[in-house]
Amino acid sequence: MRHHAFGRMPFTVTNIGFGAWQIGGSWGDISEADGRAALNAALDAGMTFIDTADVYGDGRSEKIIADVLKTRGGERPMVATKAGRRLNPHVAEGYSKANLEGFIDRSLKNLAVDSLDLVQLHCPPREVLYQPEVFEGLDALQKAGKIKGYGVSVEKVEDGLKAIEYPGVVSTQIIYNIFRQRPDHLFFTEARRRNVAIIARVPLASGLLSGKISRETQFASDDHRNFNRHGEAFDVGETFAGVPLEVGLQAVEEVRKLVPQGATMAAFALRWILMAEAVTVVIPGARNAEQARANAAAADLAPLSADVMATTREIYERLIAPHVHQRW
Repeated sequence: MRHHAFGRMPFTVTNIGFGAWQIGGSWGDISEADGRAALNAALDAGMTFIDTADVYGDGRSEKIIADVLKTRGGERPMVATKAGRRLNPHVAEGYSKANLEGFIDRSLKNLAVDSLDLVQLHCPPREVLYQPEVFEGLDALQKAGKIKGYGVSVEKVEDGLKAIEYPGVVSTQIIYNIFRQRPDHLFFTEARRRNVAIIARVPLASGLLSGKISRETQFASDDHRNFNRHGEAFDVGETFAGVPLEVGLQAVEEVRKLVPQGATMAAFALRWILMAEAVTVVIPGARNAEQARANAAAADLAPLSADVMATTREIYERLIAPHVHQRW
């Protein structure tokens, strides 16, 4: 894995990190033991970036991370968390400095630290991005030492473009994968120009791009790939990247033909993301140690050829873009 600066922050991170949503919840039954094993395997493989959120398992993900890092000791990886989704209802008016400070204080306790490395607004309503007082509040919390930096996790490219207009925003997290290619147009160009770190999430389209999901695959009742198939609980773009399952399965079979011999489709999909120079870190999740090690190994694949990249673009434009390109 490559190591490079995290935008304008004084952190050096690997280009593949650990996405800790799965070890928190909403992905079916994943035991704490498996979650700890997955995180330990990722760190053993050299990953130096962990992404979590206060709502992943109602703090379970943050607490597992704190416990694992305490047990391991030594140099800490960069840990990014998120705030805002604890609001009920999740409305722009809730993004007050007092509420955000309360969420941050809770994450400080869960992660057992005095200052958060990075806190990200967790896919806030668009109106929040037009309220400079929200970002002034984050500036004050940074000045107070509760956070070292802040960013925004977004659903839509337009929201990312608006977020990075604020000079204090050091990172943006966005869905980017073979099935969601729009960010590599204007957004990546602007982010690089402003030296904003890009965290690429949902890299495998909720497992579609692992090549292991079929029409017969059954998902547990507490797995978002079951209960959020049509956006019932949160933005449908977070589930299968917003691609209708049947369409996604058809596209997967075409992508499968491009995977180099000896490589997995998941590794190929992660390597595809790393071809974008604007991406600072990609954050695949892992249910167990084996998956975490496989994610790290994806960085060892040779760069993809121009022909392969062009073919993935053609598959996207022909099959996927009509369903997602103008939505996100």
